[in-house]
Amino acid sequence: MRNRLLDNAPLLRLVACMIIGIVIAKYVTLSIPMLPVLAGIVIIALLLWKHKYLQSFAILLCFLIMGMYLMQRQMSIPDDSQNISYIDRSKAFFLNQRSKLLNRFADNGIDDDAYAVVAAMCLGDKSALTHHIKDTYSVSGASHVLALSGLHLGIIYMLLSLFLPLRRWPALSQLLIILSVWAFVFLVGMSVSVVRSAVMLTVYGILSIGNRDKMSLNALAFTAIVMLMCNPLWLFDVGFQMSFMAVLAILLFVPLFEDVFPAEYLMEHRWIKRIWGLAVVSCSAQLGVAPLIAFYFGRFSTYFLLTNFIVIPAAMVILWLSIVVLLFPSFAYILLYIVQLLNAVLLRITAMPGASIDNLHPSVLQVLLIYVLIFCIYLFIERIKPIMGWRASR
Repeated sequence: MRNRLLDNAPLLRLVACMIIGIVIAKYVTLSIPMLPVLAGIVIIALLLWKHKYLQSFAILLCFLIMGMYLMQRQMSIPDDSQNISYIDRSKAFFLNQRSKLLNRFADNGIDDDAYAVVAAMCLGDKSALTHHIKDTYSVSGASHVLALSGLHLGIIYMLLSLFLPLRRWPALSQLLIILSVWAFVFLVGMSVSVVRSAVMLTVYGILSIGNRDKMSLNALAFTAIVMLMCNPLWLFDVGFQMSFMAVLAILLFVPLFEDVFPAEYLMEHRWIKRIWGLAVVSCSAQLGVAPLIAFYFGRFSTYFLLTNFIVIPAAMVILWLSIVVLLFPSFAYILLYIVQLLNAVLLRITAMPGASIDNLHPSVLQVLLIYVLIFCIYLFIERIKPIMGWRASR
């Protein structure tokens, strides 16, 4: 039985080869320049157009060599040789605008821990976060809402979609949304997770015009290829790794469980559909990032599912209210109350017995083996899904 993962996501194999090449060049000294080698492999791949399997192997080899070349080129660039470019000046301009917006929050009576959460959650400024608030969000499993990612940009995308005529002028509306999203990316400092989300939303927006498959493994792989071509060192960034593994796990595991309940039943019980959807997405994302969290932070939050049922709706309300407060400062007291309530609830969760398992320190090999096990579980569930009477994954 062929697996839909490899059949429907050819770019996944290409990005895997690129990642292997980047890792090799990172830890192995390459004595020869890889650009001529890459050019030669590309020519060979073109000449093999009559031999399907040989050409496919040559293309995979091209991406392996390209990863090695990109890393080799990146490591040869001196740190002090970077001149201030147009992008750097643009970032400085947007960061200055962010400071003005942060001052408006502070001037409207949002202070202390509430200000720190709003600043981090809405504008990506974590400088005001205290150790106490960081620990509260970490133990409860809510740290992801403090780091701008696909959740935040997805909410912004949805908000913009409500006010633009997508059906009447889809191409123009998507262009305006994409430009607005990238303006926000500059505004919050262009962190790796935000850039990843923006690239994926850009792909989503373009494909939605043609009614194509918008959120797929191919789209994720394409995003990774684009980002790693820009900067291969992003592969070793914690935010990059956690962001991609979370989305990858969601794309893999959510389709496996979306048909556990009959479609007719979910149509009749919309609240069960929403609760089940949030539970499946939360568990899938946690499955993707848990080994990395244990490796980098030595912790596993046991009440992550309960926390997500609280913080994800709260994050949507806080983001929307933040925009309202910037336009109408008199509503600041509502935003302040909701953030303070959220902080209090999360503090109660951290006080519950066994809120987190600490002092977890798996090795790199153990983390890789855990991911192999997770992938084997995915393959096993996909095999038994027809036996269980569920529809085949799409």
